[in-house]
This record gives sequence, C-alpha cells and structure tokens, in this order.
Amino acid sequence: MKAWAEDQMIDPDGMIQFMGDPEGALTRTLDMELRHPGPHSVGIIGRCKRFAVYAVNGEVKYVAVSEREDDPAGDDYPEDTLAEALLDAILKHKNDEL
Repeated sequence: MKAWAEDQMIDPDGMIQFMGDPEGALTRTLDMELRHPGPHSVGIIGRCKRFAVYAVNGEVKYVAVSEREDDPAGDDYPEDTLAEALLDAILKHKNDEL
C-alpha cells in the first residue's frame, strides 16, 4: 500500500490513508467479495468489488458499487466509484441534512 500511495503522490502526513485487506476480512464483512465466475476462472479468488463508501463516525451514509451484468468487476465502468461521484454523493448528503 505504501508503494501505491507513493505512486499516487499521496502525502504520508495528509488526510488520505491507504489500507489493505490481505485476508479479505473487511471485504467479506461488507459483502463486497466478487463472486462472478469470470475472475475465478483465471485464478483471481477473493477479489474485492470496486466500491466506494462514505462513512461518518463509523456510520455508513453512502455506498456505490461499480458492477454491471457485462462488467462484474467494474473495470470498464468505474465512474460510480470514482472521486467525482463520491464527492457529489457527499455534497448531496450534506445538503439533505440541512
């Protein structure tokens, strides 16, 4: 994760923290394990779905998953889970609270 953060030029003292899930515990707890047979057929077992979560003090406020019937991994259509979509969802949530 450190190498990925460095590659993305993330300030190690900043707000963003990269975290791994090497045993898949969080992936399974969030029910985000990719179970489609496609990745399994090429040896990718336990892959996490492409998703984004907005949480406040441990309470999940918004979840987006990039998956479609023809793209179960969300590789071709990741836009639902990219920063812009998540920021839009956060702003909508904050406006709904007002």
